[in-house]
Amino acid sequence: MPTMQPITLFHSPRSRSSGVLALLEELKAPYKLHVLNLKAGEQRRSEYLAVNPMGKVPAILHGDALVTEQVAIGIYLADLFPEAGITPAIGDALRGPYLRWYVFYAASFEPALVDKAIKREPGPASKLPYGDFATTLNTVTAQLSKGPWLLGDRFTPADVLWGTALTWMTGAGLIEAVAPIKAYIDRWNARPSVKRVAQIDSDLVKAQGDS
Repeated sequence: MPTMQPITLFHSPRSRSSGVLALLEELKAPYKLHVLNLKAGEQRRSEYLAVNPMGKVPAILHGDALVTEQVAIGIYLADLFPEAGITPAIGDALRGPYLRWYVFYAASFEPALVDKAIKREPGPASKLPYGDFATTLNTVTAQLSKGPWLLGDRFTPADVLWGTALTWMTGAGLIEAVAPIKAYIDRWNARPSVKRVAQIDSDLVKAQGDS
């Protein structure tokens, strides 16, 4: 599918879709925003449920291709713009590790954090996608200790996902900002894409009448 076809991001400020917006900025991809007001319940209206029956953002429309789920969106967009130079291609030695960490977030890390956040008894480790919380978090922390980025010296789209998520999670007190995590999110938040998205989201919040 030609990259010249328009990309529409279904977006709400200060939500998961902000990470996808940051990725679009990192890729220097052309896009337009379809903004939803989550507090007004626009994500639950029939028009948007036709896009994503889960009533969640983000979602993207690229030509006729509709993609939901932030990990799928990230992988799709990153492969769409190889000229940005940040995506390990098929055949690159980092391609496998790159995909591993992208999928590890959705398959293991976030489920572990959700169980912890809502104080839900996770059940036996053998029945969980993540095993146990401590091992899951320690695995990420150990990887970040190799820094400066998730895959060492090379910044990739996976860092957009993890940088955005860890910034929010430490800010919400869900995990402790130990030294490797703190250094990582500081590097992430110093990137120009983060500052641009923060300004876009701030303007959208004001337009939606929030403080």
